[in-house]
Amino acid sequence: MPRTFTPEFDGLPDVMPVLSPGKHRNPRQGACFMEFASYLAGERWSDHPPCTHPLLAFLARGVNDFSSDEARNRLVPLIPSVIGLDGDDPKIDLLIALRAASCAIPVASESRQRALATGLLSCKQVLGEVGLADDARVTARIDDSLAAAPNARDWAWEFDSLRGKHRRSLSFTRAGRAIVSTAVLGIAQACIGDSDDRLYELLSLSIEDTIGVVGLRTSAPAPVQQPQLPVFTS
Repeated sequence: MPRTFTPEFDGLPDVMPVLSPGKHRNPRQGACFMEFASYLAGERWSDHPPCTHPLLAFLARGVNDFSSDEARNRLVPLIPSVIGLDGDDPKIDLLIALRAASCAIPVASESRQRALATGLLSCKQVLGEVGLADDARVTARIDDSLAAAPNARDWAWEFDSLRGKHRRSLSFTRAGRAIVSTAVLGIAQACIGDSDDRLYELLSLSIEDTIGVVGLRTSAPAPVQQPQLPVFTS
């Protein structure tokens, strides 16, 4: 059994896991991002710990698995920031999905751009339902992201119009996972040289978006200094 510790513990566990892709039975075999979070939180060893919002945890597992071995350890300073970061506000799902789509659509393949553009339109359709209809920054992020892939945007508009009144009511718990999955794969498999940086930025900004909704947790572990985020102009 792994030794656990609480935020009040001022030392380190005897065995510190090493980040690696996939699931692991115990910390001696390594850990994914969320398994490490469960370890630090003193919870049962799991890659689905209850200490983190499900969609944020889903994103973290994807970024962990699709980052290169050389870049994965860069994620470690982000782990304490997801502990206790949870809530049932529907804004969280939408903002994480929107962040994922906006980060990925400039570099993803054409087919994934179309899927992400459709996801962005879905985000826009439910802004009012989650209380973000009057948030100009969110609306601008959607519009700017669609403008980054005009062909995919036009395809998505046509596809959306064809669905018309037969469009199903959006469940963002399910749709958010599809958008996040497409975005992570879109970045990881893009023909670019900075996919690791972009995956790191996606997770970092998604954590910030979630904190913006639920606030900082006073019971979380002491924050670890994070490396400066890369700046992208695309």
